[in-house]
Amino acid sequence: MMSNEFEAAFSEFLDRQAYDEAESALFDVVRAAFLAGWKAAGGPTPIPRRILQLLEREGEVSDRT
Repeated sequence: MMSNEFEAAFSEFLDRQAYDEAESALFDVVRAAFLAGWKAAGGPTPIPRRILQLLEREGEVSDRT
């Protein structure tokens, strides 16, 4: 187990925007590598699909275009 000082510093690091950006970039690299392997193994290229669709309640007016 690490010292309390180390754990506190690491926790603070994880709460920073820089960590979120690094984690997102790492995820993108891992996903791209997996996709390349998938396609190399003969898997079909996935078709990008909408993951989330926002719905509005009846009678509400949206200012989104």
